[in-house]
Amino acid sequence: MSTPTRSTTASTVIANQPSPKQLFLDAYHREHLTTMRVLRSYPPDKLDLRPHPRCKTARELAWIFVLERGLGTRVLKGEFGAVPSGASSPPQPPESWDDLLAALEKVSDEYAAFVRQLPEYELYGPVKFMVGPKKLGDWRRIDFLWFLLHDQIHHRGQFSVYLRMADGKVPSIYGPSGDEPWT
Repeated sequence: MSTPTRSTTASTVIANQPSPKQLFLDAYHREHLTTMRVLRSYPPDKLDLRPHPRCKTARELAWIFVLERGLGTRVLKGEFGAVPSGASSPPQPPESWDDLLAALEKVSDEYAAFVRQLPEYELYGPVKFMVGPKKLGDWRRIDFLWFLLHDQIHHRGQFSVYLRMADGKVPSIYGPSGDEPWT
């Protein structure tokens, strides 16, 4: 992108910028690709790795990425707090690593498609989500979208530690890694 000149008006600069929704979708796409690179680097024969008794297994931690896409869609639709019919607890992760990764690709595509179809003005409307222990409060949809993306990044960071512990090769995430240095 070129630097604006003195003759460039603020409205011209603003008009040429992506919308807040598009900024989010671009970031979501980039971060999803990085998350998938990390997950695909994990050795499937070590899915039961549990670094500490209070930690999830690698399979359970990876499944959070799938569950959060469903949670995100429910929140964005204003359905948070309602238990889906016939469900008392979240579904368990599949045994097959390939099935888990395929499920994540599917729900990530569906989530992005759902966000894409939201009218821009709805991004500034409220949804209910947690604001404290056992307390719901109002969030703007756009803020919730970014919160959930940052939570994905947080869980990916956790998973990269599991990846190292499982003797997998940690790919470049935001810069070089010991296994994937920049040249």
